[in-house]
Amino acid sequence: MKLQMKQWIAALGVAGVLGTLPLQVQAADEQFIPLLTYRTGSFAPLGIPWADGKIDYLKLVNERDGGINGVKIAYEECETAYATDRGVECYERLKAAHGGASGFDSQSTGITFAVSDKAPGDKVSIETVGYGLSQSADGSVFEWNFPLLGTYWTAADVMIQDIAKKLGGEDKLKGKKIALVYHDSPYGKEPIPLLKARAEANGFELQLYPVTAPGVEQKSTWLQIRQKRPDNVLLWSAGIMTPTAIREAQATGYARDKIYAIWWAGSEGDVKDLGQVAKGYNAITIHNTGEAKGKVYDDLKTHVFDKGNGSSKNTLGTIAYTRGLVISMLQVEAIRTAQEKYGKGQHMTSEQVRWGFENLNLTEERLKEIGFDQIIKPFKTSCANHVGEDWARIVQWDGSMFVPASDLYQADQKYVGPLVKSEAEKYAQSKKVTPRDCSKASS
Repeated sequence: MKLQMKQWIAALGVAGVLGTLPLQVQAADEQFIPLLTYRTGSFAPLGIPWADGKIDYLKLVNERDGGINGVKIAYEECETAYATDRGVECYERLKAAHGGASGFDSQSTGITFAVSDKAPGDKVSIETVGYGLSQSADGSVFEWNFPLLGTYWTAADVMIQDIAKKLGGEDKLKGKKIALVYHDSPYGKEPIPLLKARAEANGFELQLYPVTAPGVEQKSTWLQIRQKRPDNVLLWSAGIMTPTAIREAQATGYARDKIYAIWWAGSEGDVKDLGQVAKGYNAITIHNTGEAKGKVYDDLKTHVFDKGNGSSKNTLGTIAYTRGLVISMLQVEAIRTAQEKYGKGQHMTSEQVRWGFENLNLTEERLKEIGFDQIIKPFKTSCANHVGEDWARIVQWDGSMFVPASDLYQADQKYVGPLVKSEAEKYAQSKKVTPRDCSKASS
């Protein structure tokens, strides 16, 4: 663990050394997908498997299917080190590259905030699977943002639901104390509005503990937690901040089974070196665990890894890797959906791909066909709904692997819905955006 921690910290020092990594050059008939990644910096333990999964799925589509209805995918990786300024640089350089970007998975809440104002003018989609601006679920205001499968408000609400269920009902939350230990950045602050609304409605005390990046110094935070004795801790961390938090929880005697971590702090790389120290640690996920692999993993073995083209067997099959697969799959399916309307076997413009994102309809049949039926549930998007169905579940580290620890939940719209509406309205007013009339949206 100490060696790996030193390696992670050392990665901070080389963040500025690595620039953009061109992987393919696009031909005229190819579809370009830019890949913003962070293989360096404090979030690298998360960013590496995430990036590997994204790239490997694009390789799979090219090898197995010959592209999207015959249109090969070109891609280019651009290293951000999770820095907002570097992410914006990548966005500006790649948005019109190789015939135009099909859409950006910005891979950072801070970068998402920075480019969301640019996207409407540039006419390029921002795909944020499980992160980004939570209010961008409202497609009438956020025409170019797609927080598919769930937002941080989804995650926070599901965590509260699971705590309530274990207590015996939502009414039992009254008088409880719930702490949020969060990365002091736009990412870490995203769940706070939902948690404040829940605290007011359910009568629990919300304690807020910001942690300065990169998160390797948390002793004072956990000493406060030992003093204040919250009933549960919600952990909004990523990268090196996560194992540090678990170590400090152990040092102060805080039970790991009382911790609920966001999905970016809930992959094998976060806990495998801790082993039994992390036993009982809960995390939330928007898809099944790495153990539920499905046909897509068989196809990856046959068409990518057996041919020596896989990114890394060290990350293959982890929860973070699987999420990377899901992200690229959704990008590919948006392009495929656009082709159904605008012409199969043709290059799609960024505006046409935006229509594809807004009209996704991933049925059980389609998910089975592409090998994801064991990984996510069917869902569809619309003009008004840029999330789709937001299922999530709790998984728990048993000392050697993550195992499912709850049934699937959906975010309670009684709490999430009004917040999305009010915050989207505030955004529209501040940015002078006229909301679309989704009753007149084209189909």
